[in-house]
Amino acid sequence: MTIKRTLILHGAVIIGLLVLTGVFAVRDVSSLSASSRYMEIQERINSSFLEMRLSEKNYFLFKDDQAIEDILVMVEEAGRTLDSFSQEMVRAIGREKYLALHQALEAYQMQAQAIAASKGRDVAAETSLREHGRRLMDISARLTNEERSKIGRLITDTKHGMLVSFLLILILAVFFTPIIYRRILTSLNKVSQLAMEIAEGRFRTIAGPVPHDELGTMIKAMNTMSEQLRLREDELVQAKKLSSLGILTAGVAHELTNPLNNISMIAQTYQEMYDSLSADERIDFMRKVSTECERIQAIVINLLDFAKPKVASFSCGDVNAVIGQTLKLVRNMLDVSNIEVVLDLREGLPCVRMDEHQITQVFVNLITNAIQAMSTGQTLTIRTMLTEDGGVRIEIKDTGKGIPPEILGNIFDPFFSTKGVDGTGLGLSVSYGIIRNHLGSITAHSEVNKGTTFEILLPAGEQVGGQP
Repeated sequence: MTIKRTLILHGAVIIGLLVLTGVFAVRDVSSLSASSRYMEIQERINSSFLEMRLSEKNYFLFKDDQAIEDILVMVEEAGRTLDSFSQEMVRAIGREKYLALHQALEAYQMQAQAIAASKGRDVAAETSLREHGRRLMDISARLTNEERSKIGRLITDTKHGMLVSFLLILILAVFFTPIIYRRILTSLNKVSQLAMEIAEGRFRTIAGPVPHDELGTMIKAMNTMSEQLRLREDELVQAKKLSSLGILTAGVAHELTNPLNNISMIAQTYQEMYDSLSADERIDFMRKVSTECERIQAIVINLLDFAKPKVASFSCGDVNAVIGQTLKLVRNMLDVSNIEVVLDLREGLPCVRMDEHQITQVFVNLITNAIQAMSTGQTLTIRTMLTEDGGVRIEIKDTGKGIPPEILGNIFDPFFSTKGVDGTGLGLSVSYGIIRNHLGSITAHSEVNKGTTFEILLPAGEQVGGQP
């Protein structure tokens, strides 16, 4: 199965489980709402029934003839309540039980009316009134108890259903997701290593079995390319496309690091905070994993299309919204590193013609670099503002170790890195290219031991024709 189909299937299964969980949750919440509403109505009716029985005792024990008139008034009021809330009660307990309660009330009313009409005291009639009143209270109490039990069962079933769904999603996320991405990373590491060796003039091929997927196709192409370059080493300098291929392949391997780090940190945080998370928060963690999977899928697809790169999908977007979405993606990195984020986002900014995925990629690169440059407890400041010409300025400022002035001018060069073997030197280069493709600019200002500020200028949508 291809990587694309594997990722789509994996995402579809998780989404399907989430949808199924949501459907059952909505059903159970609807039932709980109906039962809760019924309990409110029933409490009101029970109060009327108790007052009726109290008046009944006054009539029998204290020979209060007015009490029978009071009973008739309260019976009519209870009947109106039953009629007014008939739909809610039928929805909760069913028509048959509703009619049984209504008929018991009518029977009680008829007996009370007969006593009131006789204007006398008949022991048999009075005994019948007591029996009808007792039956009415028994039916009401039984329905109330049944509904309480139903609510308890619904809550238990909902908890069990959510737990089962969560466990299934957890199994997919914890066991199957690493297998999928290990498969992708293994092939990508081979391709990346081969590309770096080709760039250094060592032309070899990737040995071993080739997977039957998109990366397998890429490995075959890389092997063929390497063999051809080995035979035509003198043409290497002029092979610009092949050189670009090497840069792109290594860049893709670098770009996969961010979402994979996010997935790893989400999983670790998820395990540590599991007991304290609510069901919605657990589902939100899985949504974050799904979002990172989609980012990786987009990166892999871009790798396959290196010969004919896709044109960026521009639309008029909100920079502040993209920053907010980016912070959600890197929230775990910030929390683990104990970095404080200060936001100063100007409201009412004009929309910017952008590819939101690419701009998110730029923000993730810059924030990740800032986190790596800072120590625990330091501050990351993100600020947006309006420029004099109507565009948007974004500042991302850290309080880290800073960049020496002698190398500050090289940080946007491909393969230039201050991280040694831990960096590829492509993150800022890729970001620079994206911003330039958006008709904007990106610059850096830094002081050693004081921090670094990256400034991005993007024109408003109207300044570039106003069309997404």
